[in-house]
Amino acid sequence: MTVSGGSLTAAQVPEPAPGPDEVLIEVAAAGVNRADLLQVAGHYPSPQGAPAWPGLEVSGTIVDVGSADNATLLGAEVCALLPGGGYAQYATVDAGLVLPVPENVSLADAAGLPEAAATVYSNLGYLLEDASRKRRVLVHGGSGGVGTFAVQFARKLADAETWTTARGEFTKQLEALGADRVVDYRSEDFAALAQEAGGADAILDVIGAAYFEPNLKALAQDGRLAIIGLQQGNAAQIHLGGLLAKRATITGTTLRARPLDQRRQILAEVFERVWPALDTGDIKPVVTTKLPLGEAAEAHRLMGAGGHFGKIVLTAK
Repeated sequence: MTVSGGSLTAAQVPEPAPGPDEVLIEVAAAGVNRADLLQVAGHYPSPQGAPAWPGLEVSGTIVDVGSADNATLLGAEVCALLPGGGYAQYATVDAGLVLPVPENVSLADAAGLPEAAATVYSNLGYLLEDASRKRRVLVHGGSGGVGTFAVQFARKLADAETWTTARGEFTKQLEALGADRVVDYRSEDFAALAQEAGGADAILDVIGAAYFEPNLKALAQDGRLAIIGLQQGNAAQIHLGGLLAKRATITGTTLRARPLDQRRQILAEVFERVWPALDTGDIKPVVTTKLPLGEAAEAHRLMGAGGHFGKIVLTAK
């Protein structure tokens, strides 16, 4: 089996065999995520037991199963959330982390869904519990893979007034996805604008330290800040008085390191509550760049350079 490993050079390793609760996927495409760049740089090693090479999400066809209980899955076109190892021709994964390819999504584009959908739902899924309450949601990095999905989720599933920060040239594309307000972070003060509007009830942040204090200012009373990335720093000071006064809730989460049972539960809820909107086309994966698996280094260069819209996927053929 050929893979693109931690150094992003092709290598030969034995074809994996699925364990008792696993399936074997012949990979059609693998989604590229910032976590992959961190792993290659030596800052985000694979969890114990996971392959050493990158790849947190794939799409493809199930060609083998580790248990007769999963025999009905043979031949199914699926996408899957992995702990690693997606940059390969074959990948094994727990059967509970597999989802069918949505009806209105191509097999290759489906590779860009699992990580974004699970990340967004696990941090903003609570918005679906009371859709009658009108909320304002601020999504940072709206032009990215998670951001483009989060904008659609907040606007089309949670019916929230949806704001996002992004480069100004992406305004029309983000408005087409459902954004009510696109704030150009290079020239506009998102915290001041949010305060003037009454504050954000929920903020999804991939930036980290650089946005921590502005995020607190942007929150509405009883607002919730979910930090899911550290693109601009991992150490910040907090003004506790402001936090108390707003009765704010701050959470920090990762997906890859969650226990298997939590990831299974998240995927099950994503299938029940989010997948129908993908089947109907109300929410769509935003995949704007496809490169062959052998060009993984170029895919990482594009992502690292910034200014890219939507997801990048690597195709196996």
